[in-house]
Amino acid sequence: MNKAKQKNLIKNGWKIGSTKEFLDLSDEESSYIELKIKLSTNLKKLRTEQNITQVELAKILKSSQSRVAKIETGDPSVSLDLIIRSLLALGTSQKEIARAISS
Repeated sequence: MNKAKQKNLIKNGWKIGSTKEFLDLSDEESSYIELKIKLSTNLKKLRTEQNITQVELAKILKSSQSRVAKIETGDPSVSLDLIIRSLLALGTSQKEIARAISS
């Protein structure tokens, strides 16, 4: 958010904070969510770079297109296991997954 917009919101009584503060998350919960988002974002990027549709990825995973969409958006119902398996199905190495996590 740009500074002018942030300043205007504060002036009008709004409080600016993080998702962690808003949801009262612990450090562990916040880190877990960030990890899922990083991996999900990486999956979508990799899928689009390989010109694979969500439907095609769903077939590879023996799942549905809607499930792939949930994976890519970091839906809370999606496990880290499924995200990792999806990345591996697209040919991602363990080192690349580690790199995505640490970035």
